[in-house]
Amino acid sequence: MSTTTESWPEQIRLPGQTAAHPGPVDMTMMYVMHHAFRRDLAAFAEAAGRTPATDRRAWAAMARRWEVFASALHHHHSGEDAGLWPALMERADEAGREVLDAMEAEHTEIDPILEACAAGFRRMAEGADEDARRALAVRLVDAKERLGEHMRHEETEAIPLIQQLLTNEEWEAIGKEHFDKGVSFRQVLRLVPWAAHELPDDVLQMLFERPGGAVHKLVLRLTRRSFERLERAAFG
Repeated sequence: MSTTTESWPEQIRLPGQTAAHPGPVDMTMMYVMHHAFRRDLAAFAEAAGRTPATDRRAWAAMARRWEVFASALHHHHSGEDAGLWPALMERADEAGREVLDAMEAEHTEIDPILEACAAGFRRMAEGADEDARRALAVRLVDAKERLGEHMRHEETEAIPLIQQLLTNEEWEAIGKEHFDKGVSFRQVLRLVPWAAHELPDDVLQMLFERPGGAVHKLVLRLTRRSFERLERAAFG
């Protein structure tokens, strides 16, 4: 690496985050996404355990809210599988390749759990079913635990590989090609308030000061109230 430790960015620490490995790559947005995934899965698991099966409005709102979460997670994992893991695999040693193989395998294991949760939300939105509610509550706890373990594994073993094997410029290029490319403005309108929800104020302000942050700040001003209405309808 051509950078020195003095020039490395300060890595953020967010609630639930397992580690913040030092290095030349600014992992801020990765940690912001992980924060949102953890936050959502905790909220879904808790709400499914206490919301009466007869509360059709709440279940319909949770089904809509799950679509926001699932779409963001699918896009995030697709970008890792298509761009990030292959770039690292080219440079990793045998131990590193084992970690990357595990990352892809964990994505494959998580997908059916998430699909089962989506089906459960659709069923609950269509009609009261106490057996379906209990089954969905169990699946959501499983999803929370499995995805939580995956993110812990990623933060403790895969992100150190990113810091060892990529420059910040290479990381940003992967982000533009495999994470940012093809995201519509309509998706931005959904993702900005979702990602910003419950972020510490200092982190949110720091994001607004980054390139493109002024646009995201405006988007948040325009969308925050409608997002929070859905949040209250879904989670109380």
